[in-house]
Amino acid sequence: MPADALALAQALIRCRSVTPADDGALEVCAEALAAAGFEIHRPVFSAPGTPDIPNLYARIGTAGPCLAFAGHTDVVPPGDAALWRHDPFAAAVEDGWLFGRGAADMKGGVAAMLAAAVGFVAERGADFGGSIAFLLTGDEEGPAVNGTVKLLGWAAGQGARFDACLLGEPTNPERLGEMCKIGRRGSLTGRITVSGKQGHVAYPELVLNPIPALARIVAALSAEPVDGGTEHFGPSTLEWTSFDTGNPATNVVPAEARAVFNIRFNDRWDPDSLAAEIRARVERGAAGSGAAVALRFDPTNSVSFLTPPGPFVHLVQQAVAAETGLTPVLSTTGGTSDARFIKDHCPVVEFGLVGQTMHAVDECVRVEDLGRLAAIYRRVLDGFFRSRPG
Repeated sequence: MPADALALAQALIRCRSVTPADDGALEVCAEALAAAGFEIHRPVFSAPGTPDIPNLYARIGTAGPCLAFAGHTDVVPPGDAALWRHDPFAAAVEDGWLFGRGAADMKGGVAAMLAAAVGFVAERGADFGGSIAFLLTGDEEGPAVNGTVKLLGWAAGQGARFDACLLGEPTNPERLGEMCKIGRRGSLTGRITVSGKQGHVAYPELVLNPIPALARIVAALSAEPVDGGTEHFGPSTLEWTSFDTGNPATNVVPAEARAVFNIRFNDRWDPDSLAAEIRARVERGAAGSGAAVALRFDPTNSVSFLTPPGPFVHLVQQAVAAETGLTPVLSTTGGTSDARFIKDHCPVVEFGLVGQTMHAVDECVRVEDLGRLAAIYRRVLDGFFRSRPG
């Protein structure tokens, strides 16, 4: 195990970098990379109504090809610290496990990347036949407005180009080596408001109840799947997340009934085409109800994408198999990640630690897995630059 993988993970966990705070987490990364000869940039991005977010871009080498590592150092809140086995920011090690908020998602992955890159440059020197870049943000767990998406644009403005990217999100369900992510589903949230006429429940002839109309719309959207899936994606899923009338009385027909749903969609759709399909189904469900129906969709920057299996995907698979004995499944499951931004710049593959405890009380990872992940990343570096001089 690279000697600094655990130490780096502990140093990162001890930074209370709950979005949007950084608390020195990116400085830990900057110091490790600067000592290895990386050029460091620390752009801060802003947008109205959102907090300023520090980011880190580091690079060694100016020539292509360029392999980028990407990740985030921000974490979700720990919740009630009294429920944790150890202080969530103490980075305690017990019985071969590293505990702490962000251990899995994804300070452990960032530490493994740093260890692998520093070790590679120490052995190969700066003239290894290409470039290595780091794209690290503190805005992945937040609104994702002032993080990776802007950092990529900033880097492009500096003339940076990337040939492939490895994102260190936790991808393995139970054992290190089980799964790589080569794509992600998109996310679209819709809000339905059905307006009727309020009145006394004892006089139905004087009211127009919006609830039955909403029920028919729900049935129309739930009666059949959004789609049947595609080659690399399962079927898109629609889940209802809220129903509300704002009506505390039992003898009043409400004026409105509202519902909220979220769709995680595959590469058959983009947000516009999916919205058009859902709108058509809502209109069919509302037909003949007499109620006024409004449907709106929240803005989204989460679209589905796929990195088709090819040389880089296979390189990552081979590195994982060589280190773990497992050939990882190529998956597109799970939620969104910053890969949705990276895919516009280069092929991106996600591989990281076991994610069973991410965002949970007692988040933890095996210390052994930290070392093996660093070794996997090192194998990717060796393979990526094997045919180049250096």
